[in-house]
Amino acid sequence: MDSFYKVLNEKQHQLSIRNEYNFDHPDAFDMELLVQVLQRLREGKKKTMYGANVIIFEGILAFYNAEVLKMLDMKVFVDTDADIRLARRLRRDIVQRGRDLEGVLKQYMTYVKPAYQNYIAPCMAHADIIVPRGGENKVAIHLIVQHRGFKVREKLAVAHVGQPVPDSLYVLKDTPQVQGLHTFIRNKDTARDEFIFYSKRLMRLVIEFALSLLPYSDHSVDTPQGFTYKGRKCDVEKICGVSILRAGETMEQAVCDVCKDIRIGKILIQTNQQTDEPEVSFIFIVIRFIIVFESSLPNQLC
Repeated sequence: MDSFYKVLNEKQHQLSIRNEYNFDHPDAFDMELLVQVLQRLREGKKKTMYGANVIIFEGILAFYNAEVLKMLDMKVFVDTDADIRLARRLRRDIVQRGRDLEGVLKQYMTYVKPAYQNYIAPCMAHADIIVPRGGENKVAIHLIVQHRGFKVREKLAVAHVGQPVPDSLYVLKDTPQVQGLHTFIRNKDTARDEFIFYSKRLMRLVIEFALSLLPYSDHSVDTPQGFTYKGRKCDVEKICGVSILRAGETMEQAVCDVCKDIRIGKILIQTNQQTDEPEVSFIFIVIRFIIVFESSLPNQLC
């Protein structure tokens, strides 16, 4: 919320220098801009983020605006003892901001304390959870995390966009092997080399599962033992890999391991600053790279 303080005019700037400007009053914030940005974040319109599972909004007056309250799925009020709040402010303003003790105490008694009593403390009534002792309260933090959890992205897409999951979306079956790999990857005590090894195994399973979704047709071959084996042959003649920067690069090796001589290209998706919509802004083409694969079926291009 500190990112949405209003720009001070010359008079207000001079007052702030003398510790006579109230930064703890709701009028000090650009609430209209704040609401607009939060709404855009909920829609995934952010330069470096699309469809985040969790967005955390923090500030002393986070519960003050009614429009903001409607957007919050979980409201947590972190309650700290008044003496601790004062001690932290003294340490921060004197050591980090170079203010004198008298000025800090004057500002605290004139603006900070009244603002807490008039605007911040009453907002506690809107909280779903009140956490005493802040970050030291490990039990409360654990309960919050367990309650919120992480939703699968396709569920978020349905909730925010209001559209059904597309038919082109497939989820790897949660087999005992997949669960075992996740156990290694999610364990905080897993060594770095083991994390990399089991991550690569999981990526390979994902790629192999994706390849099984390609069109296949019946195909018979003669075996060295002299009998005919009725198998299947992929109808796709040429396949390329396109990694979406930057995280997509981690799966390139898995693609190369299961697809012989596959051609790899890279693509970067960023936000158009005028429209706030994602767009392809950069493509790096590897030698002989193609962005489509051709099918042997008539008039079919994927």
